[in-house]
Amino acid sequence: MLARLPLGSGESMLLIEDEVLNELNPYRQTDPQSCEGAGVLLGYRRADHIHIVQATLPGADDVRSRFSFWRRDRSHQHIATREWQASGETRDYVGEWHTHPETHPTPSSVDLSEWRALCEKRQAPLILLILGTEGNWLGVGRGIQLQELEAR
Repeated sequence: MLARLPLGSGESMLLIEDEVLNELNPYRQTDPQSCEGAGVLLGYRRADHIHIVQATLPGADDVRSRFSFWRRDRSHQHIATREWQASGETRDYVGEWHTHPETHPTPSSVDLSEWRALCEKRQAPLILLILGTEGNWLGVGRGIQLQELEAR
C-alpha cells in the first residue's frame, strides 16, 4: 500500500509492505462473533518517508471484545525493542493498527482522543490504520493534528 504523506516540504511517501497487510487480514472482523485485534506498526523513517515492514499481532494477555481492545500483552513492547536493537536502532515504532466491525471503517471518538494523546507526546509522525471488514482507514498523526490519507 502506498500513500502520500503531508509532511515536510517535498513528496513524502508511506509504504506498507503487502506482507504486513496480509498478516493482518485474518484479524478483520468478518464474523459477527469476532473480536477486535490490534498491535503496533514497525518500520523505517527516512527523512519524511515511512516504510512499514512489520506489525505485532494480538497476544494471549491482550483483552479483546467486539468493540474494544486493550493491549496488555508484553509481546508488543518486547518485539518492538528486539527489532530496534537488532536493526542497529533503525527499525522503529511508527504507528498503531486495529480492526473495526465495519465495511469501511472510520475512527471512533475514543480512537481520535487516544491517538491525539499518543501523537502529542511524540516528535515524529505516527501512522494510524484501521482494518474494516473490506476496506481500511489510514491516517497520519503529528502533534494533535490527525489527517486521513488516501492510499493507492
